[in-house]
Amino acid sequence: MRTFLVSRTDAIGDIVLTLPVCGQLQQLFPGCRVVLIGRTYTQAVADACPWVDAFLNYDELLKLSEPEQVAALRHYQAEAIVHVFPNKLLARVAQKANIPLRIGTRNRWIHWFTCNRLVPLSRRHSPLHEAQLNLQLLKPLGYLTELPLPAISALVQLRATVPLPATVELLLAQLIPGQLNIILHPRSRGSAREWGLAHFGMLARLLHQAGHRVFITGTAAEGQELAAFLHENAAFLAGDLTGRLTLAQLLTFIAHTDGLVAASTGPLHLAAALGRHALGLYPPMRPAHPGRWAPLGPHAEYVVFDRPACSACRESPAACSCIKAITAAEVAARIQTWHPLSSAQS
Repeated sequence: MRTFLVSRTDAIGDIVLTLPVCGQLQQLFPGCRVVLIGRTYTQAVADACPWVDAFLNYDELLKLSEPEQVAALRHYQAEAIVHVFPNKLLARVAQKANIPLRIGTRNRWIHWFTCNRLVPLSRRHSPLHEAQLNLQLLKPLGYLTELPLPAISALVQLRATVPLPATVELLLAQLIPGQLNIILHPRSRGSAREWGLAHFGMLARLLHQAGHRVFITGTAAEGQELAAFLHENAAFLAGDLTGRLTLAQLLTFIAHTDGLVAASTGPLHLAAALGRHALGLYPPMRPAHPGRWAPLGPHAEYVVFDRPACSACRESPAACSCIKAITAAEVAARIQTWHPLSSAQS
């Protein structure tokens, strides 16, 4: 069986926007095996993707000696490895494993010594979406006709299959048909410009007043940070899920709701890939703008403040006035146009 390794050892949203690489490989080489190399905390994304046949845990690989690392890669008998995210260790190990085709970007010096196919690719100033940029790395494998973004969006698919905890199942059992059930994910763990808790609190209030149910998600650490916010807005919330779900369970929970609102974070991209409404909140400046990082999916959309990027925001990302200029009323009005997605993904 023809086997291809796809290396993406960074965050959840980055993994989601690499899924089209895996899907395109399946189309270029029907019946092939695609192995995604990633971090432990992203494995649930690989497990939920129909284009990924196996997952190689990079964190576990790091625990091995170099000869064992080389043997681990040789085990797959891969004919190519695609370094979507540059990783010095994997580049060297893949070379020592004698993987026949080793693809990397031309502007990373380590690839000049370890890869035998170099693709000219500069991300920072490119007008292309991240998913389009990732697919450029398949050119040495025959990706000659570039797909338009809608076709790429169709390759961003996840299927949630892990059951939820009984307490969360009980919470879902209270859902009312026809009512929108919306997740707000206020934090970004530093991966994006944040909208601010005051805005999310007002949005929760507006959605509650409109008759919708609002849930808050986040890590356990974020739940502690949000303690005062959660207390102040308790009357408007149907549930606090911070720290209560694994990533696999979060996928299932998202799949059972109608949509999610967040900055450019992993959960936003998960919701889009699951076919839920996914509303992203973005600043206008490059490279953080939606032209590069917008969610991709059948019900994905975004809001961005329409003005030229200002230098103050670039110098002080935490105080970004561009993203905070988006009002809660504007976001609530956009959500009011959503239709209920009653059939959960499975």
